[in-house]
Order: sequence, then structure tokens, then C-alpha cells
Amino acid sequence: MKQTFAVIGLGRFGGSLLESLIAADQEVLAIDNNPALVENYMDVATHAVIADAQDEDALRDLDLPSFDHVIVAIGHNQQASILTTILLKDMGVRHVVAKAENNLHARVLDKVGADQVVRPEHEMAQRLAEQIMTPNLINYIDLGDKHSLGEIKIANLKFANKTISELNIRKNYGLNVIAIKSQGRVVVAPESSEMIQIGDVLTVVGESVDVKHFESLVEKVK
Repeated sequence: MKQTFAVIGLGRFGGSLLESLIAADQEVLAIDNNPALVENYMDVATHAVIADAQDEDALRDLDLPSFDHVIVAIGHNQQASILTTILLKDMGVRHVVAKAENNLHARVLDKVGADQVVRPEHEMAQRLAEQIMTPNLINYIDLGDKHSLGEIKIANLKFANKTISELNIRKNYGLNVIAIKSQGRVVVAPESSEMIQIGDVLTVVGESVDVKHFESLVEKVK
């Protein structure tokens, strides 16, 4: 479903986010106080305007409360990002996503009303660390409340050429298998009779500690 976004701040993060949203066929208003940056995205964004996000009148002229999401992607100017977030919430913007530079900045943004605070560099570093330490854990999503979803590649022969029922993954490992990717096909909600082969990718959900433990078990034996 097409939604409306406004991206304030067209640095590396804001620009990349804008391009991804446009690629996903969303409507995006690009905003920055730097004319050169706005010019760069004039032909990319749905609309692009030069505006100072710390100027309340300038923000009101853009009718930002009518947008589904407004992303404050301002870079290193923490004061500007905090003030912009306050102004957006005061004028009734429904969903404000704000980029934080560090933990303290994130806490302040949360306190002043940001609906979602992101730290892209920090989150990317965490994801990279997980990938390096757990090479068979292809994707990992923290669901909260100590639960997560993981895409795990089977590399241990002990788990190959057996059905889900034979491995009894729910009882033995505390996980539910919700999908299997095997040789280009994807089986959603697989039957207990579904055979698992080397190289298959299992999408499992359960307690985070169980997801990571299972990943360690399916590693290739060295």
C-alpha cells in the first residue's frame, strides 16, 4: 500500500532512505536547508523543497501532519534534530522517526516524543557482528520480550535427510519452524513430514537464546 513520507535531512542516511522508499513506490517529500542537496534529489523524490526544519512556520507550510510518516534524518546537529522532533510532535505529526547519533541523543529524542528512534550505524554494526560470529544465522529479527525470528542455514549432516518430525525441533530445541527455503522453493508452514537437506534455510521463531543455540548446533562440523 502506498504511503506518504517526508524525509528531513538529505545526508547519506536520509538520501539512502529516500531512494529506498522511492524504489518501493512510495510518495516522498525531501526536505533540507542545503540547496545543493535538495537539487540532488529534485528528480528522485516526489517533491523536494528547501526549508529550515527549525523554523516552525516553514514546517507548518509543508502540511506535515497530513503525512503518514516523517523521518528526522538530520546528521550531526543534535540540537536541530531534537528541536525538529519537538516541533513535529507539537504540530500533530502522527509518526515521527528520528535518527540518533548516540545513546544520550536517543534517550533525549525518546523523551521529547519521537515515536521511533533509530541508530542505523549502531544497528548495522550489531548485525554485522552477529553475521561474523554466527555465519549460519542469515537473518535475525528481535521480536521483543526475549523472543526472536531467525533464518538459519543447515550445514551439519546430523540435521540433514531428516523430517521436521524426526528432528522434533519444537520439543528438542524450543523452536517453531514457520518456513523452509530449499533449492529455490519456499515452503511456508511446512508439514512435519517435510524433509530437511544440507543448505536448506529454516525460518524459526522462539526464545532468542534458543534461536542462537540452534544456530550453533547446525554449524558445519570442522
